[in-house]
Amino acid sequence: MIIEAPYKQNDTITVRTTAGEELVCRYVEEDTNSITVQKPMAVMVTQQGIGLGPFTFSVDPSNKFKLSKSAILFIHKTEQEIGKQYIQSTTGIAI
Repeated sequence: MIIEAPYKQNDTITVRTTAGEELVCRYVEEDTNSITVQKPMAVMVTQQGIGLGPFTFSVDPSNKFKLSKSAILFIHKTEQEIGKQYIQSTTGIAI
């Protein structure tokens, strides 16, 4: 029986924090206490539906961000359509 890991390095993942924020980002790595991500974007509701916006305004989003697992409710691979929107927003490549 093959068990597939839920996500791997460079996958687009969704992180839901205990503060209620939902982030779409690039998975880098994790350890016992934290997860490292890159290019985080916040999920937000707009008049046109779900959209992505800046997670932080004062830090270059291409930096690596270490998030404490104690502040995370769940981590999961991002749904395909939102993942496509994320790739287009962060790279300019339309899938």
